[in-house]
Amino acid sequence: MECGCKRTTERTDEERRALINRLKRIEGQVRGLCRMVEEDAYCVDILTQTSAITSALSSFGTDLLESHVRGCVVRDIKEGREGTVDELIAAVSRLIK
Repeated sequence: MECGCKRTTERTDEERRALINRLKRIEGQVRGLCRMVEEDAYCVDILTQTSAITSALSSFGTDLLESHVRGCVVRDIKEGREGTVDELIAAVSRLIK
């Protein structure tokens, strides 16, 4: 049974740096989108940028999910944690909505 403590995931410095760099690029895209709205950019151009951001976030989530399955889920199953599959299904459901 879980203790109710906050769970964490250990990542290598390289993994952490890669995730943060991707998020910072996405953050920059969002700031650019905000500027486009402030500057009354053409709607189709804003929609194109919105699509690029959505795709980047989706890709980030998919890559993180893969890492989670290969690391955390495999480890938890080997250690007999019963709720891992249900947690994974819920996470996938949230990701694909």
